[in-house]
Amino acid sequence: MEHKINAYNNLLELVGNTPLIKLNKIAANLEGNFYAKVEGFNPGHSSKDRIALYIIEEAEKRGILGKGSTIIETTSGNTGFSIAMISIIKGYECILAVSSKSSKDKIDMLRSMGAKVYVCPAHVSADDPRSYYEVAKRLHEETEGSIYINQYFNELNAEAHYKSTGPEIWNQTNGHITHLVACSGTGGTISGTAKYLKEQNPNIRVIGVDAYGSVLKKYHETGELDTKEIYPYRIEGLGKNLIPTATNFRVIDEFIKVTDEESAHTAREISRTEGLFVGYTSGAVMQAVRQLEEMGEFNKNSNVVVIFPDHGSRYMSKIYSDQWMADQGFFDIKNAEEPQKIEFVK
Repeated sequence: MEHKINAYNNLLELVGNTPLIKLNKIAANLEGNFYAKVEGFNPGHSSKDRIALYIIEEAEKRGILGKGSTIIETTSGNTGFSIAMISIIKGYECILAVSSKSSKDKIDMLRSMGAKVYVCPAHVSADDPRSYYEVAKRLHEETEGSIYINQYFNELNAEAHYKSTGPEIWNQTNGHITHLVACSGTGGTISGTAKYLKEQNPNIRVIGVDAYGSVLKKYHETGELDTKEIYPYRIEGLGKNLIPTATNFRVIDEFIKVTDEESAHTAREISRTEGLFVGYTSGAVMQAVRQLEEMGEFNKNSNVVVIFPDHGSRYMSKIYSDQWMADQGFFDIKNAEEPQKIEFVK
């Protein structure tokens, strides 16, 4: 006798359809209603599951990927984890060029998932042969039967979010969203999501979050890539020292920059007030919301959706490490919380 068992065939069926969660305590003093699209609920714990699965399945449909193929990618960690996870399930080899700015936690996770990892210096120009962009290109050229995902310049990056994240947010808010605030790195998440939402209602305000040390905000405002804007910063997966073609600047109304320090503290605050254990860029997007509030962006009728891109477990050796925070001088910020003491029972 055959029994019906309600089970998923594999992890990939769990990608997408992440929850929209109302922010209460951290948004208590803000005007309007604030909701987080919590992408840590994806099986790979980040929004990058969406693009990795979409791009890989499109490559399969086009006959570019086949049995025994190798997938190569440039990543700050999250996309690499998603690709490694999918490669295990689908039977592909995975090689990743990773920025040295990526947390040790992310790099260890990639290796644990069977990926071959090349750690490349973060603070070199994009065209330097040591940069993770150039290393990935070289590995692709040297590896027979490989494909290079190239998320920064792959139109499928934004298309994945156009077909999933955008419709999900529109349906979850019953079309009442007034603002989308999202971090911009490759630009795929904000571009694809914004394009869909603007097609439903062109009056929705789309605000991109950028980092100090990145070129995106000025490029959006002037059309100029100003290399004088580039300097090292700590936030992973946010901002760029080049202009990714995956970013559709036309659907973004405005960019706002946030600091490493305030973003780190705000991420820790989200965890302590909302019980949502989120990553560095989630702190950045919430910090941007606070700055926008000070600029008078919202009113009592605003329904603001922020995207929390990943899970806090990726940052245990960084923003959730009191030692790392102290080493960065982040506990010197006025009114910042002091490192938590641990009591040992003897």
